[in-house]
Amino acid sequence: MSVPQALKAKVMLWTDVSYHDMEEICKMQSIPDLESALCSVFGVHLPEPKRGVLLEMYVQTVLFCRECNFKKEQTSALLSIIKSIHEANIETPLNNIEECFKYCKDLLLCHSVRRPPFSINLFRSEEVECILKYIHNSYMRHYKLYKYIFTTQLKLDLSLTYSETPDQDEPTVEDSSAPDDENRMEKETEAAPTTDSSPQTQEASTEEPEGATLGLTSELKALIEKEVREQMVLVSGQLDQRMKDIAAQHNSAFDSPLPNHKAKQ
Repeated sequence: MSVPQALKAKVMLWTDVSYHDMEEICKMQSIPDLESALCSVFGVHLPEPKRGVLLEMYVQTVLFCRECNFKKEQTSALLSIIKSIHEANIETPLNNIEECFKYCKDLLLCHSVRRPPFSINLFRSEEVECILKYIHNSYMRHYKLYKYIFTTQLKLDLSLTYSETPDQDEPTVEDSSAPDDENRMEKETEAAPTTDSSPQTQEASTEEPEGATLGLTSELKALIEKEVREQMVLVSGQLDQRMKDIAAQHNSAFDSPLPNHKAKQ
């Protein structure tokens, strides 16, 4: 299981979709033809429902580019950006939404500022804001759904092991006084007259320590289970609050405008 890592953005012009591929995509008007073309370009050979979800993501990106009247090079770069964000999301089953969002911003800045060879001014500032809103509404809002479909599910296997109770160790401490007790009991039995003790009283005396030990064990087990339940409820509440805080930061980050970078002439 991989741990979320920070990713470095780079220029993705014609990285996954070539100019010839874009010409073929532009010719496709119906959704089935567009899915077929994108499946061939990206090599989507996955079982359902992964295949359908991935093709739907690419198709909606192409339709968005057509609505914004993007050029071929802009559409190619945006498709690669969406693909890179998706791959960053599904590389680990752990929560990495902050890393994915930072990577998304870095990719957009990398394609909106003229600073060769590190970045290019492929998108204007207005187009970057429009793209950021689209990625937020179409992908980031369904971040957990994509991760659920494309990553391996983790299950927590919790087992409890009960050690010996402290009452069972007490006889070992009292072993030093055991010989004196035995000698005293022998003297008392020699001095006292011999009487027949009933077997019922003997059995009752031997069963009392065992019953007390079982009672203490059950009480200890119940106490441990209660503490574990309380800790699990506490941790679950902390995780829920953490997810709410991340979602609030996420929404506030999308609402904040991107910094303006003027291109150097």
